[in-house]
Amino acid sequence: MPRWAVMKAHGEAEAFRYAIHRELEGTESQALAEMLRIVDTFAEAFTEAGRHRQKRRVFRVSERSYVVRVENRLSNDEAHFTLAELIADTHDDALPNTVGGSPKGP
Repeated sequence: MPRWAVMKAHGEAEAFRYAIHRELEGTESQALAEMLRIVDTFAEAFTEAGRHRQKRRVFRVSERSYVVRVENRLSNDEAHFTLAELIADTHDDALPNTVGGSPKGP
């Protein structure tokens, strides 16, 4: 079964920090649906106190990539979410060692 990662770049401009936010297993449509749930719940439209945020916008970069920008009175927050497929893994016999498809072993 294909494996996926929701990559998250968080911060502002050159200060973005990139990390794997969550690893998933399943079909592409299942992984995309989970990523969209993550995007929808990142800095939700309402604060913990129940007040509506000044502005929360979601930009689609591609079918697998979204940017969320949240603007409050005193701060701005942005995150870029991308769905990535695992295609090489040295610890999985079903996948090659490298992107070029090198076989496992010596």
